[in-house]
Amino acid sequence: MAFITLDRKAFHHNLNMISKQLQSREKIALVLKDNAYGHGLKQVAQIASKYGIGRAVVRTIEEAELVRNKFNYILVLADMPAVLMPAYCFTVNAMEQIKSFPPGSRVELKVDTGMHRNGVPPHLLHHAFEKISKNGLKLEGVFTHHRSADEMGSEYFWQRHTFESVRREALMLAKRYGFPKPRFHSANSAATFRSHEGHDDMVRVGIAAYGCLEMPEGLPQPDLLPILSLWGEKISQRRLNQGERVGYGGCFGADRQMQISNYDVGYADGLLRTASNRYTAPGGEMLLGRISMDNCSFAGEAEQLLIFDDARSYAAAAGTISYEVLVGLNPRLPRKIIE
Repeated sequence: MAFITLDRKAFHHNLNMISKQLQSREKIALVLKDNAYGHGLKQVAQIASKYGIGRAVVRTIEEAELVRNKFNYILVLADMPAVLMPAYCFTVNAMEQIKSFPPGSRVELKVDTGMHRNGVPPHLLHHAFEKISKNGLKLEGVFTHHRSADEMGSEYFWQRHTFESVRREALMLAKRYGFPKPRFHSANSAATFRSHEGHDDMVRVGIAAYGCLEMPEGLPQPDLLPILSLWGEKISQRRLNQGERVGYGGCFGADRQMQISNYDVGYADGLLRTASNRYTAPGGEMLLGRISMDNCSFAGEAEQLLIFDDARSYAAAAGTISYEVLVGLNPRLPRKIIE
């Protein structure tokens, strides 16, 4: 059966680099949403916890429940509890959500500083604090999300400036309404490496921890290591004669006699079909013909084929980004931690 390996040493290397950049391991909040970016929620949580990471960010309550014993702080980004769940912090993504949280819920207020996706507009900050107080919620944090930290231009800087204004007002409002000093955070992976100033109380690190951060020329290029590799197991092999074609539609035709092998991984496992006939594996084996639902064909005879060890290379062939490749990997594929 096809499988995935996770390189513990590479993961530690990335966390060490992030800690050095922040001058603190305690500031790291590891983003584990969507099955830890496809890497495997439980496996990544286990490695991170043993390394000493105490904070995690997830998408749902279900994800939080799976790792609740690994971290002392868990922020849920996009789910709301039906009953009081004091073990977690929940995100207030919109003003109208405030009334729906059970009284006593721990919450963090998201502020829209320019992403224009989720969050309360800065001019409604006072109103949000007032409603949170009236509804008996426990405000613990205020945060935002950068829209262009991994791109050249001024957007990163004016969003930081806007959030600094939000921070100052939030500190005054917290005193007025009797909340403790909020936890402030804005930096994602890209923003973490763009500044040493360390204004945030924590950083939400996702793709950098997994080693697939991409930054344009002119921005910092940290020496991070991809931690995930995808492997296929050979189902069959055959000799292809000149002129014979492979797979659906016969879109690959052999120009010579060649040995090909078929592997037990396809687009049902997350191997994006758009890379068909356009990709070469790390060992030099060419992907031949269209990727099927549960199969793909490569030149060569390897019993186990390393399909990719850097999602960025496969993403380039598929015409997308590494995030999409990684989160699309089927959760049923076994994940093995290697040294």
